[in-house]
Amino acid sequence: MNALLALTPAEEEAPAPSQAEAAYRQLRDKLIMLEIRPGEPINDGQLAAELGFSRTPVREAIKRLEVDHLVISYPRRGTFATNVDFTELADVSEVRELLEPLAARRAADRASESMRRELLQVADAIASIDPGTGESRDLMRYDLMVHRLIYKAAANPHLEDTLIRYDNLATRIWCVVLDKVPSVTGHITEHVDLLKAVAAGDADKAGELALHHVTSFEETIRKIL
Repeated sequence: MNALLALTPAEEEAPAPSQAEAAYRQLRDKLIMLEIRPGEPINDGQLAAELGFSRTPVREAIKRLEVDHLVISYPRRGTFATNVDFTELADVSEVRELLEPLAARRAADRASESMRRELLQVADAIASIDPGTGESRDLMRYDLMVHRLIYKAAANPHLEDTLIRYDNLATRIWCVVLDKVPSVTGHITEHVDLLKAVAAGDADKAGELALHHVTSFEETIRKIL
């Protein structure tokens, strides 16, 4: 687990983000991982103090999070983390079933040599995870990291942005039912073959594995519900 924890998510490799961007990323992931619970009020002053920012970048981040459907504002009531609506599962999955294979195929074709090496490093780190160890929520952070890395390797900023948003919504649904999922480790280790296929430039296999990963996610959630 330590080897994987030491790896850096792809979006963190870019130059240091602005305060607004940094606040956005931190709040986004708190919402996705349910550190800010669905329905919980969003207090910009409290969050600014907690994250070490002024209120302005936090307010800018909150506006972006509304576009992502992770927070919602009501006149005279305030801003809240959105509730998780399981009826959206089919809609989210429909988009991901089309775009995840596309991203995986593009990544297999277009990833740089340094990115392919990083993909293999991540695959090796995931393969070394002991099935009996690790918190489920920590494992889901690795899931986010893998998907974002593949989206980055696909070298299409518009596709990357769209998929990050949908993967965030899917991960949030997963986190709500995390305690009922039979094997989170199994879900994470599915990425090993996918990462290796992308790194090897096998676009067809990468696309097939990406589609299987998305459909198995939906099937697992539906069995729990």
